Amino acid sequence: MSWLERLRDGLGKTRQQLNNTAGSLGQDVRDVFTNRLDSIEDLEYALIAADVGRAATEEIIEDIKKSEGGNLQDALMRALTLQLEPDARRAQFRELGFSPDVSRSKVDPKGHVVMVIGVNGVGKTTTIAKLGQYYMQRGKSVMFAAGDTFRAAAGTQLGVWGERLGVPVIQGTDGGDPAAVAFDGASARKSRGTDLLFVDTAGRLHNKHNLMEELKKVRRVIDKADAGEPAEVWLVLDAVTGQNGLQQAKKFHESTPLTGVVVTKLDGTAKGGILVPIVRELGVPIKFIGVGEQPADLQPFDSHEFVRALFDVDIPKG
Repeated sequence: MSWLERLRDGLGKTRQQLNNTAGSLGQDVRDVFTNRLDSIEDLEYALIAADVGRAATEEIIEDIKKSEGGNLQDALMRALTLQLEPDARRAQFRELGFSPDVSRSKVDPKGHVVMVIGVNGVGKTTTIAKLGQYYMQRGKSVMFAAGDTFRAAAGTQLGVWGERLGVPVIQGTDGGDPAAVAFDGASARKSRGTDLLFVDTAGRLHNKHNLMEELKKVRRVIDKADAGEPAEVWLVLDAVTGQNGLQQAKKFHESTPLTGVVVTKLDGTAKGGILVPIVRELGVPIKFIGVGEQPADLQPFDSHEFVRALFDVDIPKG
């Protein structure tokens, strides 16, 4: 099964939510607009129910109205795709004219160190392993730093992944200082000339001030070890949490400014629309999305392909 087919299947719950409410959007959007007023209201409700958010929904409806006379399904898909791009890119696409080819996200890290953060239970450690495998398959050398020193055996878990993948892992002691592990990891990466270092961090509640302050410390010591790093801070977010996840993301962003988001478990929720407010309200791109447990189920996010899969349209077979 191809990645797009897995994505299509994984987004089945979100698609069903839209179809149940707005009338088979993936089959024939024209049916939704049989009665202009009622159908617009139904579509608005469907988008909000899928966690797209009110502000984005209003823009989507406005874009669709402007395209009256054209293919309504295509108009809705274009409007949704634009909403999945950060503000600057969305404005650029509107100015230049929408082109699916230019909407593809770039996932090459800006620098050498990627700090990975998030609340408990979102799968940061496993995600780091999948990211490591992804970049290794593309010719990059990779290291891990096991900065989650609080969770029992978290360092061991990342160590096992490192052994499976052939990735060096910088370890600390259980209960030790996570900033020290991050410092050692950044120093080792620099001295060895490794392309990428992924720094695991302990899961933490976004509303615990002392734990959020610790994230700032981790970031500072990485910069001391390797000036300008971490160039990337990626938040791992569980799609099942919906709007709660977005509130978490905001708090993390305030404490340790994010450069990207990795959204997992899109196959387990009807709230796939949460990707839209994540992009709009944080102003950062979605880097990767996951629709399963296998390493290949975590792939770079492409707004155009995501919307195609959501609508079950034009998915290549194979």
